[in-house]
Amino acid sequence: MIRALIFDFDGLILDTESALIAAYADVHAAHGVPFEHERFLRSVGHADYAFDPWHAFEKRADRAALELERRARNRERDLHLPVLPGVVALLDAARAFPLHVGLASNSGHAHCERHLARIGLLDRFEFLACREDVPLPKPAPDLYKLVLQHFGLRGHEAIAFEDSHTGSLAAKRANLWTVAVPGISTTHHDFKHVDLKVASLAEVKLAELLVRFAR
Repeated sequence: MIRALIFDFDGLILDTESALIAAYADVHAAHGVPFEHERFLRSVGHADYAFDPWHAFEKRADRAALELERRARNRERDLHLPVLPGVVALLDAARAFPLHVGLASNSGHAHCERHLARIGLLDRFEFLACREDVPLPKPAPDLYKLVLQHFGLRGHEAIAFEDSHTGSLAAKRANLWTVAVPGISTTHHDFKHVDLKVASLAEVKLAELLVRFAR
């Protein structure tokens, strides 16, 4: 029996990933520096993908100042991010059953909680596992295992919703049923390992999903 739903955050609840890339693009444009969109796109959802986001600037560029400028532009863009389709309906359905609802994110508590509070969804989550809570981020299963431990559940008793290859791999490594919901920044990711792939959470009917995975 399914007893919990566990959500990723970035790219699943809010499209913060596109906002982040756009903020980097804004700074590049403001300084007249070419922006390699594809290079930044490859970094989405990959905690182990390391590159210098300011490599196109002169080596003498003040990277600390550029980062401050990026953060300011990022904050401005974040203020206007809408909740992605289907999120609220799925949370409503989980409450009606009722099911436990958790969050597992490679981002920090401050980031996730600030955004969830702004959009009025923070109280919908019983437990949040974020990057500072575990030794290893996704694709390691640590975050999902922490949420399962908190709820006293085993992997097959929960469904994970993820938008990236890295996140969905973490969920499968923790033995959760995994639904992939690729976003604008992750449509190119490999999702061969997931149990179900949908274009949007708006397509998800919780009652049907519970029957599907109960079988």
